[in-house]
Amino acid sequence: MTQPAEEKTLVMIPARMASTRLPNKPLADIAGLPMIIQVAKRAQEAKVGRVVVAVDEQVVFDVVQAAGFDVVMTSQHHQSGSDRIFEALQKADPDGKAEVIINVQGDLPTVEAEVVRASLRPLDNPSTDIATLTVEITDEHEKTNPNVVKIVGSPLSDTRLKTLYFTRATAPYGNGPLYHHIGLYTYRRAALEKFVSLGPSPLELREKLEQLRALEAGMRIDAEIVHSIPLGVDTPADLEKARAILLSRQS
Repeated sequence: MTQPAEEKTLVMIPARMASTRLPNKPLADIAGLPMIIQVAKRAQEAKVGRVVVAVDEQVVFDVVQAAGFDVVMTSQHHQSGSDRIFEALQKADPDGKAEVIINVQGDLPTVEAEVVRASLRPLDNPSTDIATLTVEITDEHEKTNPNVVKIVGSPLSDTRLKTLYFTRATAPYGNGPLYHHIGLYTYRRAALEKFVSLGPSPLELREKLEQLRALEAGMRIDAEIVHSIPLGVDTPADLEKARAILLSRQS
């Protein structure tokens, strides 16, 4: 008997307490709940698979467990969210039943369920190792802002790109749309295992973009084009925006 798609998919949410710009970020209150619980609820609303939170502090573990979500403790010394979810995957699914892992960052409390579901679509192509998301840039300032990571990609359809490069520069040159990369990844299990086994790559270190490690290793990343950018909470101002968004949804 084959497994239903939801049983083959894990949504993993890495959460770390060591944020310099927003201390104790996972526990910040948003509309009456800690941020990490709001993220877990958004992931649960997507209804794509089991949700597991990967934490590095006992206080966050206790909060997540009390809210009724699966949670695993991971090392405080991981260099990236990918490393953290790989450790969590081994603990949460030691028998290897999950074939697909969605990495939803722990600071996306307003991410929409449809955006999470969209991250699965590129894996319809068996040649795709990793899926991610992108949105067309409409703000002229963002086109030259190095904090807005751009995807250079070859169109596969009206809603999908085969990624060729990720960059902080304004690229590609010439007339045509530019695409803002959204850092939500969906991995085939074997692709995640390969990715975390690789050392940092030259272009990754130069651009300070972890996903370039996969491209330099010959892995294929396809990006689904969506129409909204999830709010990443990195600063107190972002936190206030997230509170306003979720309070407006509740009302």
